Amino acid sequence: MHNFDEMSAGIWHTNVSLKVSICVWRLLRNRWPTKDNLFLHGIISNNSQLCVSGCDNNESTDHLLFHCPIFGILWDLVKELIGVYFVDPPHVLGHFTQFAYTTGGFKPHRSLMQLIWLFCFWVLLSERNNRLFNNKVKSIVHMMDKVKVLSFWWMRAKSTSFSFGYRIWWHQFFVYLSFC
Repeated sequence: MHNFDEMSAGIWHTNVSLKVSICVWRLLRNRWPTKDNLFLHGIISNNSQLCVSGCDNNESTDHLLFHCPIFGILWDLVKELIGVYFVDPPHVLGHFTQFAYTTGGFKPHRSLMQLIWLFCFWVLLSERNNRLFNNKVKSIVHMMDKVKVLSFWWMRAKSTSFSFGYRIWWHQFFVYLSFC
């Protein structure tokens, strides 16, 4: 069994913006400003804890990212698109770890899966904040498209060996894995 620091080391990915890694670092330590944490620290009232998606459940990290019928579906779409299937663990670190190892322990594959997890997290965080602060709602299809575009541009900007076009990147994802 790996320790917490070893498992969370993947959040400090070279292809990801520092602000994303810091947000995930806070998330893994339950220091993310979800409504349950805000209530716990006396910032909001008990009746203000409902999930921003409108699903009528209290907003917690695990609910928002995995169990919410609105936001949680993004993981299923991403897993289907890249061709990996597993039952989602109920907590953030377990989910991050399992997602990273779905293509095996080969370090480049694990690194790519960590990167995709970070993209998904960032899209979910952005959508949650847009709903909460800007009262703007995007569809799950739009969120999925955003994961695709962000991952393509971040990979292309950071990796000199990334020579794939956008269509190949997501339509033949495992072709890219074979080059890792």
